[in-house]
Amino acid sequence: MNWTYLAIAGASVWVAILLLPWRPWDTRPFLDAPPAPPQKEELSDITVLIPARNEAGVIEASLSGLKTQGTNLNIILIDDQSTDGTARLAERVAGKNLRIISGKPPPKGWSGKLWALEQGVGYVETPLLLLMDADIELAPGILFKLQSKMGQDNIQFISLMAALRMITFWERLLMPAFIFFFRLLYPFRLSNSDFPGIAAAAGGCILMEKSALDIIGGFKTLGGHLIDDCALAKKVKSSGYRTWIGLTHSVQSLRSYPRLMTIWKMVARTAFTQLNYSTLFLLLCTGMMVIAFWVPVAGLFLFPSPWAKILSALALAAMTLSYYPTLRFYRLSGWWAAGMPLIGTLYLAMTWSSAMGSWQGKGFHWKGRAYSGKEGPL
Repeated sequence: MNWTYLAIAGASVWVAILLLPWRPWDTRPFLDAPPAPPQKEELSDITVLIPARNEAGVIEASLSGLKTQGTNLNIILIDDQSTDGTARLAERVAGKNLRIISGKPPPKGWSGKLWALEQGVGYVETPLLLLMDADIELAPGILFKLQSKMGQDNIQFISLMAALRMITFWERLLMPAFIFFFRLLYPFRLSNSDFPGIAAAAGGCILMEKSALDIIGGFKTLGGHLIDDCALAKKVKSSGYRTWIGLTHSVQSLRSYPRLMTIWKMVARTAFTQLNYSTLFLLLCTGMMVIAFWVPVAGLFLFPSPWAKILSALALAAMTLSYYPTLRFYRLSGWWAAGMPLIGTLYLAMTWSSAMGSWQGKGFHWKGRAYSGKEGPL
């Protein structure tokens, strides 16, 4: 076997990522809150919808972040059958503009989050709607910045990818890569353009025109989608509206993933869904990951051909260069890029774990609810 051909394939993957015109490795576009504390802006034309299920550990910080955004912001929290006092803590923090709705169990075919949003959206009377996860904390001024960008650029749907918690070893190893891989799958520049094939959103923070949601038929058109944010963006974009997504430092996820297994479960929850439950796509993904992550390492240390070694070194260099901007954006050491072959291997294993759970009919548990390997709850 001519090992040089394998080395060429490995190098081609990473060089192509660097040279693609939409620059999927670039950390732009991004949007941050202004550095100086802003004035208290009038935000009465925005309603925040927060689905919350057993979020007592984070809901106070989340609502406190909303209080810094401006005055007269409307907040609707759908207490999705919490058992930890989430609603009581929310009432203590939010003040008079908070409305709490007691959620009902999701009907068959609905995910818990989408059903919670569906129950809350009927109470919205404002032209703008902020969809926000209960574990998200907003920096002062970012909501007004989002609203301003919508008006200036004629955007009807705008989303920010929350900065994930990166404190423990496993979080620093895997969470930046989670965002990096997301941007490879959904290139932000293509999503923000008129290109019809790509539409992306990050469900933790989405500001949109309420009329756009009405036009697409509301959340019931998404039903049991587990990757509901991108499905929503796709429907909005296909209806002729402009969508936009970017990175940020000003939207922080409070969710902790201290151990490998907590990250594993989070990824395996939707990894096979991302592949449309297709065994063919799984095999193609596996082949691509092996060529991208294993072949360069094997080529550098095991392949006998000098050209194979040179090409493998080129692949590893291009891999590092493509990942480094993400690490720099999140203020992490560039040395974490050396772990990319291990990172790729772990994510591939998580994807296979997701597929095997689907094939065996085991599904998964998320926030105390059992979900099948397909869309919606069991």
